[in-house]
Formats: sequence, structure tokens, C-alpha cells
Amino acid sequence: MNEKVIVIIAVIVITAAALAASLFTVDETEQAIVTQLGKYVKEVKQPGLHFKIPLIQAVHRFEARVLQYDAAAAKIITDDKKHLVIDNYSCWKIIDPLKFYKTVQTEFGAQSRLDDIVFSEIREELARHSLTEIVSVNRSQIMDKVAEQCNEKAGDYGIQVIDVRIKRADLPQEVRQSVYDRMKAERERIAKKYRSEGEEEAVKIRAETDKEKIILLAESYKDAEKLNGEGDAEAIKIYAQAFEKDAEFYSFVRTLEAYEKSLGEGTTIVLPSDSEFFQYFNPPAKE
Repeated sequence: MNEKVIVIIAVIVITAAALAASLFTVDETEQAIVTQLGKYVKEVKQPGLHFKIPLIQAVHRFEARVLQYDAAAAKIITDDKKHLVIDNYSCWKIIDPLKFYKTVQTEFGAQSRLDDIVFSEIREELARHSLTEIVSVNRSQIMDKVAEQCNEKAGDYGIQVIDVRIKRADLPQEVRQSVYDRMKAERERIAKKYRSEGEEEAVKIRAETDKEKIILLAESYKDAEKLNGEGDAEAIKIYAQAFEKDAEFYSFVRTLEAYEKSLGEGTTIVLPSDSEFFQYFNPPAKE
């Protein structure tokens, strides 16, 4: 009885071990291929539980998600012979696990091949464009073309290159100072131009203001002289009217005004006693 129990347990254990060895799971983030003695058997892209022949067949798992490769910064030369240090990255995924396994086998091997492909395409494409186009004008279109060319070459390794982008584009350290000096000189030239234009405009404004000032003063002087002339004319008219009414009285009043203005305190005037100026100081003639 004990021997039968031992045999049954042994059979159960062996069966369980064989069943466990023949089952494998594929995660949602994975894809796999099954090989038998090194030869391809099948591809597994559906997540879940799958079967294989234990001991004979092996499972090779690969990422099904989009992967990112951040390349080391490298120098390139633009079409206008400018040196740039380019820091780029690429997004890629495994689309053909069998081809991937036969060519590069691992993600590390794939990144090594991508590094060569991406840098080669970036260097070749950027050499066709000027520094300005790369930095600000056509950067997006340039990188789209690079990604397309990289994808064509990466297809030989079962890889799809989704995108290639430049994270940073810097000038080499040895030329930064000279570029900075040129930029500074250019900014100073523009600032000097603006200051010169501002001073020229200020001179025009001051000249215009002085012109308006002279015109206003001239018009004011003209109006003042006109008013003075009108006042003098009105005064003369009044004097004439007064003279016409009583010439003797008018002469008497004007003489008194002359006395008031000329004979102040401490004033000495030497004139003959019969002078016309003192006619009103003389006694009236007897009739």
C-alpha cells in the first residue's frame, strides 16, 4: 500500500513538473518567440498562457512597448561649415521578434546598431543644411526625414524607429566665446543704430518745437502790436475829441500832467520866466 502511494505521488510530481515545464506566460508588455534546438518554431504576441515542449523548446521574450535610446552627444558639421554638438534621442520598438533575435538578439545589441544608424543619418542630413535651418527654421522637418531614413535601415533588424529628435544643439566650447563676441558686437551695433536714430528724431522734434515757438511768439507779438496800435489810435481819437470840445482846457490839463511828471521833489529846472511851459504860473494879463 505504501509503495502504491509513493508511486502515485511520484507520478503526480513528475506530471506537475512536466506540465509546469511545458507552460509559459507572456505579459501584456511582452512578445516572444519559441525555438526548438535553436531553430524557430513560432511567434507569440498574444498575452496569456501558452504551451511548449519542455526541455526541447525555449522561450525568448522581448519588449512590446516603445523603447527610448538616448545617444551620447557628438560633433557634426553643417552645410555652412559650422560645428555643432548634437545631443539626440530616438524612440523605437521591436516589430519582428524573429528578425530581431537573428540579428541583434538583445536590446543592448539593438541600441548599438541604432546608435550607428541614427548618428550616420543625422550627420549626413544636417550636413545638407545651414546652422540657422537646423536650430530654428526647418528643424522639425529635418528630423522627420532623419526618422524616416533610420526606420528604413532599422527594418533589417526587426526594429521600427518611431521618432528621432535633437534634445540640444550647442556650439563647441572652443568657438562659443568667439560666437558670443560676435553676437555682442552685433547687438552693440544695433543699439548704436537705435540710439543714433533716436538722437536724430530728438533733433527733429526740438527743431519743430523751436519753429512752433518762434511762430507763436511772432503771432503773439503781432497781436500785441495790433492791440497797442488800436489802443493808441483810440487814445488819439479821444484826445482829438477832447481838444475839439475845449482846446484851452485840454492844453491846461496836458500842461498839468507835464508838471506832474517833470516837477518832482528836488527837481530843478532853469527856464526863462516867460517860457510857454510856465504860462499857467504867470498871473493872467489885465484887460
